[in-house]
Amino acid sequence: MDINVTFRHMEPTEELKTYVDEKVYKVKKYFDSPVDANIVLKVEKFRHIADMTLSINGNKVKATNESEDMYSSIDLAMDKIEEQLRRLISRKRQYRPDNIKGENNLDVDIEVQEKLTESETATIHIEKADTKPMDINEAVMQLELSKRNFLVFTNFKSKKINVIYKRKDGNLGLIET
Repeated sequence: MDINVTFRHMEPTEELKTYVDEKVYKVKKYFDSPVDANIVLKVEKFRHIADMTLSINGNKVKATNESEDMYSSIDLAMDKIEEQLRRLISRKRQYRPDNIKGENNLDVDIEVQEKLTESETATIHIEKADTKPMDINEAVMQLELSKRNFLVFTNFKSKKINVIYKRKDGNLGLIET
């Protein structure tokens, strides 16, 4: 995270810089990627102005606020930035859900050995499963075509991971998460 704080027409204080750093680090919870922040704090007569620009994943979010106190200007500008980020995230989820291309993989290739008794050990093999988006009817067809007893998939309507399996009585069961 790269934070640049610029002071104009005022004395640069370490307290203001640390306060801005704390506020900008709260934005980090929304994104895992690097965040570049440029903050300009300036005073014009009795107006304290906080001008903030954040670059996240190629998106720029900008907010400016002025008040009679610099700390309140920073707080109000960060509130505007957080609201813009919430809208940006919801738009991205609405137009491009995370699991639309089967990106929700269970990436685990681990063999676990557990002692049942002193002479027996059970080996559990966990494999990678692609959760492709499909509706329930398509999942039933895929399960019947495969030789497996279950199929993990993403429900196209609810966007949640489901498991369809063959029951002992010959019918099919569905587990919704």
